[in-house]
Amino acid sequence: MLGSPSPWQTAQTQLADAVAQLGLDDGMHDLLRTPRRSLTVSVPLLRDDGHLTVFTGYRVQHNLARGPAKGGIRYHPSTDLDEVKALAMLMTWKCAVIGIPYGGAKGGIALEPSMLSRHELERVTRRYAAELVPLIGPEKDIPAPDVGTDEQTMAWIMDTYSIHTGHIATGVVTGKPISIGGSAGRAGATSRGVMLSAFAALREHGVDHRGATVAVQGFGKVGALAAQYLHDAGCRVVAVSDVKGGVYNPQGLDPLGLVREVRDGSGTVVGYPGTDIITNPELLELDVDVLVPAALEGVITAENAPRVRARFIVEGANGPVTTEADQILEDRGVVVVPDILANGGGVAVSYFEWVQDMQAYFWTEDEVNERLAALMARAYREVSFLATERKVSLRTAAQMIGVGRVAEAHRTRGLYP
Repeated sequence: MLGSPSPWQTAQTQLADAVAQLGLDDGMHDLLRTPRRSLTVSVPLLRDDGHLTVFTGYRVQHNLARGPAKGGIRYHPSTDLDEVKALAMLMTWKCAVIGIPYGGAKGGIALEPSMLSRHELERVTRRYAAELVPLIGPEKDIPAPDVGTDEQTMAWIMDTYSIHTGHIATGVVTGKPISIGGSAGRAGATSRGVMLSAFAALREHGVDHRGATVAVQGFGKVGALAAQYLHDAGCRVVAVSDVKGGVYNPQGLDPLGLVREVRDGSGTVVGYPGTDIITNPELLELDVDVLVPAALEGVITAENAPRVRARFIVEGANGPVTTEADQILEDRGVVVVPDILANGGGVAVSYFEWVQDMQAYFWTEDEVNERLAALMARAYREVSFLATERKVSLRTAAQMIGVGRVAEAHRTRGLYP
């Protein structure tokens, strides 16, 4: 929307609020808001028809005070340096909030993956990965899938890095296939974390999740599985949407049937039998208990926030609520479980995958899920306790914990030279 703040502006505002709450000085603020490294690369691709197309790729390492950089790689036409910087900053706080020893990074290429053939996607990925070889590595920077990428993308990156370095390095990426060092439970980890966060928020406010109504915007990798997990646990998922629109049935939807419709039918949830067609904006304003925005950033703004009727918003996407909307929702008593807490399940199990790769010893899916549940429960308790103690929102509390832990790491390590 014209006039809405950019993701980078929003991230800076959230950091400034946390800095003020924590009483950090200007020097530490400057250190925390300045990315450690920002790389912009040319990514030329020889298309299947023989002509040359040049894309632009990015990788930003925001902060390395608590460990190697960690963050996804996205393929999307709107990807630019400001977006990648914002998402890298969010990853720094996210890793600190959920208590894993990583710093934040993010990367991507400005392209529409659906417009490329599989062979073209492989070539553009390998060329991009080759440009990243000096920056990434199991003890330096560990990419993962994000919007527009998947486990196959990670396999190509792992193979390219291994060829360039002369040895097999399974730990250079996470979210890769199990056959080459991936982890059981990784594919649905972000969605499972969303479910766990939603249940923690509902439980804290005395709401039984069984029978709670849910709307999910974004029926992709995160949203589809989140809808399925919530449905399987007893929630009533009444609406979902994708880029082409949404469907609504107050009696409840069958997420598995919707997945089959998308996969084997029209490629969209729109038109699913027994449902009413709604728009993405209409879905955000439905009268439901839980709203899960799991698409892209900035979908809930100052313009539509007054019309949001959900009691709980659980951010499956990164930055779906703008700063102005956040204040409006807080004033109205809407509980927002922020992205750096709610969608931390993916990076948590990425950490588990990295640990397994580094020791060449792998856990069962039940073991992974148990560890994830314990980690997410602890993180939510810590954020909720601070929010109550300081009388601030969950977002502010999460930012305070994340920023505070990174600042403490800087103070402990000192400044070189």
